[in-house]
Amino acid sequence: MNLLQSKTKEVAQSIVPIVIFVGILSMAFVRVDFPIVQRFFIASILVFVGLAIFLWGIDQAMEPIGYQMAHEIATSKGLTKVIVLSFILGYLVTIAEPDILILANQVESASGGSLNANFLVQMISIGVGLMIALGAVRILSGFKYNMMMFAVYAIIFVLGMKVSEEFLAISVDASGATTGALTTPFVLAISVGLSKIKGGKSSEEDSFGMVGAMSAGPIIAVMLISIISGQSHIHGEAEVFTTSNQVLAPFLTGFKEDFLESITALLPITVLFFVYNFVKFKMKRNEIIGVVRGLVYTLIGLTLFLVGANTGFMDMGRVLGTNLANEYLNILPFIGLILGMLVVLAEPAVLVLGQQVEDVTEGNIKNNTLRMTLSIGVGLAVALSMIKIMVPSVRLWFFLLPGFAIAIALSFFVDPIFVGIAFDSGGVASGPMSATFVMAFAQGVADSIPTADVLKDGFGIIAMIAMTPVLSIMILGTINKIQVLRTSSVEATDTEHSELLQLCTADREPDMDLHELIYCVINRGYSDEVIDLARSVGAGGATILRGRDARSGTWLSASLDMEKEKEIIWLIVDSDLTKKVVRTLLDASEKQDSHILSIFALPITRVDGIPTNNLELTEPLMKEKEIEA
Repeated sequence: MNLLQSKTKEVAQSIVPIVIFVGILSMAFVRVDFPIVQRFFIASILVFVGLAIFLWGIDQAMEPIGYQMAHEIATSKGLTKVIVLSFILGYLVTIAEPDILILANQVESASGGSLNANFLVQMISIGVGLMIALGAVRILSGFKYNMMMFAVYAIIFVLGMKVSEEFLAISVDASGATTGALTTPFVLAISVGLSKIKGGKSSEEDSFGMVGAMSAGPIIAVMLISIISGQSHIHGEAEVFTTSNQVLAPFLTGFKEDFLESITALLPITVLFFVYNFVKFKMKRNEIIGVVRGLVYTLIGLTLFLVGANTGFMDMGRVLGTNLANEYLNILPFIGLILGMLVVLAEPAVLVLGQQVEDVTEGNIKNNTLRMTLSIGVGLAVALSMIKIMVPSVRLWFFLLPGFAIAIALSFFVDPIFVGIAFDSGGVASGPMSATFVMAFAQGVADSIPTADVLKDGFGIIAMIAMTPVLSIMILGTINKIQVLRTSSVEATDTEHSELLQLCTADREPDMDLHELIYCVINRGYSDEVIDLARSVGAGGATILRGRDARSGTWLSASLDMEKEKEIIWLIVDSDLTKKVVRTLLDASEKQDSHILSIFALPITRVDGIPTNNLELTEPLMKEKEIEA
């Protein structure tokens, strides 16, 4: 339950700001019919509950399934089997993605039926399958990710010169639709699993990038449809927007459809996994029960989330866009900035990616840092999209071409791990919240501006949302690289280096009774409380560790079940303090609400060298200092 509580808290921090912002707009600045406001707040509750349950289920189901499938790919004998299995996984996980089905139906309607929805889904799924296969081969072969993406986007740029702006927008929107609430966690799990199994120095950076590579497949596929078919423009008229005056009826109507979509999305991967488990994996019974339980939670959570997003958020977005454009046209870019910054924080895949990044990098890249960077990027995307809708002469490619070009150029400068994260971020930011609320908002704005095109401008905003996170993460990586270069330029003098070398190469046998190491296992997130408690009786600094075993790619498992929500605290104390500190922690562990799981102490019997980057010659050698992991 601790994990569920953690997910609930995380979701609350994401959902509450947008609910407050939209509530203020709808009740203080523009007139919105009360039934729409009521539906929005009901939808907010559904999105909140659904997202928390969904993320809880993803941890229990999609991650182990993805890792098992990644192991099967990585251990396949022969390149052909790797490509075929990767393609099948990519194809199956995409063809049932709800966002793809929604987009395909919108395109079919907009084109007057000239672009068949089923054909579009098939082509997009094939494109994704091919790119996932390419991504798997890249990870296992060790080919540089930025070089692969440079080649892929070079092809996209060439094809983009031959298609109309409508197809350019649809192709990038198709890219965003593939990275839905279900697809992204599964593909991330495969990517992380492949990189762990392969191992090596590039394991961390190889954990990311497959979602970004996958996103390029639909762009190429849709552009090829336009070029091969000779159709350069879409024809048709957008459906007239209507809204219901009822409050609960739309939810009941939408529940069945969204439930079936969620089942359809989960079914292909579930069937494939159980077939492979029966033939090869042979997972233990309790592991299978855990996966099934996770799948049920994922189904429930995804259904509730989609019902809320499609029923309450979409209508509110359309009405807000229309009314704000009529009354506050000049400040629409600013409103779009705030709206984009808040909406992306509620995207399910953004939460999953942020946690994956923090886990894989062992906290070096924080979840909150990544999410705030994405928030700024998407906010700018929506703001620029408002300008594009307001000014007819501003074209979509004015932003997309230089944006992706700069991102590709920066990929050769930043650390490799930022490249994969950046392209993954572009995919996860354009999820169901963007496809419903933000797109509806943009269509409402376009509907109120005579010079705007509802269909073209509505599609184009998702393209912008898919581009700006890539660029913003690359900029973050550039800033990080500059800081690293500045830090590394400060070198020790020859005298200091000589002294450090002597200290690091000396074998010292300290008094065995001088210090002891207290080893404490706690629930994740409560380390500060435990450290403060130890300090209250004389302990000094502490080291906080996560329970990941980098050798096997699994969580540590000795006499304890080291789930990933656990942390380990090391406390080095004087021997005469050990008993007092341990007794204090043991007393605290006996309380009903305690988060302390295990405590024991070990004598420090030997010190073999001290890393040079941990020494400060101007201070006593044995000075204790706190190290936060």
